[in-house]
Amino acid sequence: MINHPVEGLHCPASLPQARRWFASEDACRDYLDWLRWPDGFCCPWCAGVADWTREDPVHRCGDCGRRVSATAGTVFHKTRTPLSVWFEAAWLLMTSKQGVSALEVQRVTGLGSYQTAWAMLHKLRTAMAQDGRAGLCGRVEVDEALYGGLAPGLPGRSPQGKTLVGAAVERRGRGFGRIRMKVLPSASGENLAAFLTSTVTSGSTVITDGWPPYPSAIRAVGSTHERYGVAGSGQRAHQLLPGVHRVFSLSKRVLEGTHQGGVRTPHLQAYLDEFVFRFNRRTARERGLLFLRLLENAVASAAMPYRDLVATPGPRLRPHPAPSTARVLPASLTESPINRPWRKAA
Repeated sequence: MINHPVEGLHCPASLPQARRWFASEDACRDYLDWLRWPDGFCCPWCAGVADWTREDPVHRCGDCGRRVSATAGTVFHKTRTPLSVWFEAAWLLMTSKQGVSALEVQRVTGLGSYQTAWAMLHKLRTAMAQDGRAGLCGRVEVDEALYGGLAPGLPGRSPQGKTLVGAAVERRGRGFGRIRMKVLPSASGENLAAFLTSTVTSGSTVITDGWPPYPSAIRAVGSTHERYGVAGSGQRAHQLLPGVHRVFSLSKRVLEGTHQGGVRTPHLQAYLDEFVFRFNRRTARERGLLFLRLLENAVASAAMPYRDLVATPGPRLRPHPAPSTARVLPASLTESPINRPWRKAA
């Protein structure tokens, strides 16, 4: 990962500049190559550093002899979609405060398939959730909420007909710091302890409401508990725990607004990861840096086949009728300059 990146040097500063930087497929591929191996080629198979490259942009390892491209084994593995389309989608995804839907990406890039646009965005979302992130520290608010809109179910924390989501927010003075969000099977002490273990550093102060499983869960992770019971306090939950309730409100607004409530439960975690990725970088004034961080994660993430993305994959071998016309691959966004066609219009 590049430390202290500079716009205009390590990443483009605007959409026009991005389109000038990545004006060809070779430029897009070279940028991924530079992000993946900033200190020189290293074979992902044998860790060899000898590079017998003869046909650009594919490397040939001098130790094991394998041919390795910049996209091999990454989010872009074996993609048939031009990298210029990927870069445009990544830019739209990172520069919009509310995210972007697959339908909007399909419209902007001219993709003929909604399925292709959805798979691209979902693969980029999987790259946003990286292991090894530093846990939240200091004073941390924790609570849960139900996602899924109006649906029949039991009152309280029962996720029947809905999806239970846990959130943790750092308190920093009168403001808020980083956040984490995770889909929970239930609000039991065991599930809450697992969520806190992966989210909050030991020794932090965890602020919660009066839900009974919290004390034992917080003791299990070695943190201090600060408890506020809503019942009898004379205040509402969003007044006692303003951070997590603001996060719940903003994330639901994105799901209902940008995605029109079309997010299915099996995919909810990926959309929450996208929201967390963007929220934790909300103070970044240079949007190109978010584009850089996303592509850094993308080349560091493992390949994700389409079958692993969908919620209910069908059988591997299914008879398909022969297409009536030849399949057309998505068109690249890199084009040669056109000499003012509007002047030639009748």
